[in-house]
This record gives sequence, structure tokens and C-alpha cells, in this order.
Amino acid sequence: MENTTKDYTHINGWGVDADPKNEPTYPMKHYNGDDHQRLNWVRPPLQKVTVEILKSKERPYLTAVLGTSVPPSGLSGVIRRYAFKNFSENEYGHWLPLLLADRINVVEGMIDDLKHGHIPNIFAEKGLKAEWKFNRKSFVTKIATGVVLTGMVLYFNQKRKKALLD
Repeated sequence: MENTTKDYTHINGWGVDADPKNEPTYPMKHYNGDDHQRLNWVRPPLQKVTVEILKSKERPYLTAVLGTSVPPSGLSGVIRRYAFKNFSENEYGHWLPLLLADRINVVEGMIDDLKHGHIPNIFAEKGLKAEWKFNRKSFVTKIATGVVLTGMVLYFNQKRKKALLD
């Protein structure tokens, strides 16, 4: 240990914990009574619940602070309720439906924007300007893949329709 300490003494702060007598939990914590000062702690009042809050099966109570800005609604809300009601947080059956609900919620948000007369700027909202600027190769690859897949779908759809007519 001495050699190591001498070898690195030029590093500021090296070896501050090398002396076991200077380590705070050596050999065991000395009780000073302060640990039990918090036993009279009173839980602060909980946030008022004004909308539906989904909670984990593992948690019997709601947390002290919770999000109320976007309550579950529509098809995405149905999927979220299913995930929270039927699956534990350590199961794929909980998280995969939540991922699907997030994707569906994006579409629901676009529909809601259109209903209110707002045309979504998908290019800006998806950060495509930044991707074009900083990750052009990936951007071009995504666009090309999308064009090819769309072309294939249209081609095979047209071919199928033609076969049905013949």
C-alpha cells in the first residue's frame, strides 16, 4: 500500500480513503442518535387527483406527485389501462403495450390537431432538420428506405388488384 501511495502522490486527492481509520464506516458506524430524529416525520399532503391516474400493480398507493397534464384517453388510453391492469412492471406484457400506446397517441395527437384546424409540421416535430444537418447519411437512408417500401406496397397492391380483375 505504501508503494502505491507514493507512486501517485502527484495526483490531487489520491489515497484520501486509503487509511481505514479515516473511512467513515470503519469498523462500523458509531450511533450518535441523529438517525432516529426523523421518526416524527409526517407525510406531506398528497397532490389532489383530478384525472384518471394509472398506477403499477406493485405500488399500493399513488406517489406524492403525479402527472395530470395528459390523462389516458382514446385507443392509446385503452391499451395503457390494459397494460397496467394485467401485467407487472417486470413483464414485457406491461412495457410493449405502453410502447404501442405511445405510437398510437402520436397519431391521435395529429388527428386532434387536424380537428382543431392545425396542420402538424411533421418535418420540424420529428427533428428532421437537425438530422439533415448532423446525420445526413442516416437521413438519406431512412428516406430511401421509406420510398422503396412505399413503392413496393403500391406495386404489389396494384398487382393484386389486377389479378383480382382478371
